[in-house]
Amino acid sequence: MLTDVGLLSALLVGLFGGVHCVGMCGGIVGALTLGVAGATQRGTVAMLPYHLAYNLGRLASYTLAGALAGGLGGALFSLVSVHQAQSMLQLFAGLFMFALGLYLAGWWGGLARIERVGGMLWRRLEPVGRRFLPVTSPAQAFGVGLVWGWLPCGLVYSVLVWALASGSALDGALLLLSFGVGTLPTLLLMGVAAARLGRFVRRPWPRRIAGGLVMLFGVTMLARAFSG
Repeated sequence: MLTDVGLLSALLVGLFGGVHCVGMCGGIVGALTLGVAGATQRGTVAMLPYHLAYNLGRLASYTLAGALAGGLGGALFSLVSVHQAQSMLQLFAGLFMFALGLYLAGWWGGLARIERVGGMLWRRLEPVGRRFLPVTSPAQAFGVGLVWGWLPCGLVYSVLVWALASGSALDGALLLLSFGVGTLPTLLLMGVAAARLGRFVRRPWPRRIAGGLVMLFGVTMLARAFSG
């Protein structure tokens, strides 16, 4: 059963992983902003509903993906011993999270290969998102966000493995939702201060601090898996 600590951990992973979001989604946020009709004539406050809608759509897709992963984990639990399956999946999730920390810190790029595998799905979905452009309303922005949520991302994939280990569609959905909420501050700020934020996260030390903290989450998950 998922605990409040687990949800808080997922939220913090999203918050710390924000440095990856800037590099991964910065161009998309800029393109979406420019895709809003008359964006150059709008102020920051006027653009806020569009940025909120983009991100709410993204969170909706994350939540759906988490529910699917958690449900799949539950199906696996029904085929083998629940305790054994959960320990194995937690071990896998901990390793994945540790690898994510290395990736965020710039010490290992292996997760980029997994993102390229996810690109096969993205190539089919990306043209769907174009149908919502140019954006003329927050409802259209929400539609773009729904598609954007399936962008290949090692950060998201790591939390999906965690959702798989939860063994519950509800717990998986809550994990991905908490993670998505954690990414909101960075991505909302990116919408209004992309240039300054981009310069900040290109420095080595924010990425290394974020990577180290995510690695710590991975070690914690590994310790839980080994302790049973």
